Amino acid sequence: MEKHDHEEEQPKPVVLITGCSTGGIGHALARAFAANRCRVVATSRSRRSMADLEHDHRLLLQEVDVQSDESVQRVVDAVVDKYGRIDVLVNNAGVQCVGPLAEVPLSQIQNTFDTNVYGSIRMVQAVVPHMAARKQGKIVNIGSVAALASGPWSGTYNASKAAIHALTDTLRLELRHFGIDVVNVVPGAITSNIANSALANYNRMPEWKLFKPFEAAIRARVSLSQGSKSTPSEEFAKITVEAVLRKNPPAWFSYGGFSTFMAIMYHLPLFLRDFIFKKWLKC
Repeated sequence: MEKHDHEEEQPKPVVLITGCSTGGIGHALARAFAANRCRVVATSRSRRSMADLEHDHRLLLQEVDVQSDESVQRVVDAVVDKYGRIDVLVNNAGVQCVGPLAEVPLSQIQNTFDTNVYGSIRMVQAVVPHMAARKQGKIVNIGSVAALASGPWSGTYNASKAAIHALTDTLRLELRHFGIDVVNVVPGAITSNIANSALANYNRMPEWKLFKPFEAAIRARVSLSQGSKSTPSEEFAKITVEAVLRKNPPAWFSYGGFSTFMAIMYHLPLFLRDFIFKKWLKC
């Protein structure tokens, strides 16, 4: 009986993470939160994409489509019914979109924003009432260093992450009254499967007309984050989770390859930034 009382005093934090497909940042975060004695609800659009987590008793696997109001509400209700609360929401689900803005199909741009931006807002709107009722909780939005200085060939993705940064700043101010901490996690280049899924997406793009001469440079942007300077996802997840679980988590947390470089790029005069991008990404 005493042990039960002790457990009631220090319950394990319940963490809900979106975008936990094998090989991604969310997958590494799920394992890292579990290693820190959290009850982890790992979600993705398909359980098959998280198959290697099936036998990890520390994790509850759920399917969620962040583009669907109904799907989001269903998973949030299921977690609250099971555990009574959600302590930490990690909005990690995201898709890359590579291509020149003047020729990327509008449907691809809409899909990117519906996942990366509206998907995060759907999760926030579903979870906040539960956190506000308890006057505590943490919301972690995964942004990107790409949003700090938007270069060529990935404008759609960069803009979606810039939107996440802006929304996170607003949420931090609006939700503090309810005891909810909001953290903007800004990964640099992290080793993950984002290049594979981005390449599959890129291969479905139409053939460029105006930008045909830039094909090689555009295709190279797909795997830019997966070079020799990228940080292992396990290392990124371990350090990020330690920061998020602090009693007073940071409002902004950035880690990974190119994070210092992109922070410098953010502060450079535009003519200098443009010059560097033109040389680096061949536009």
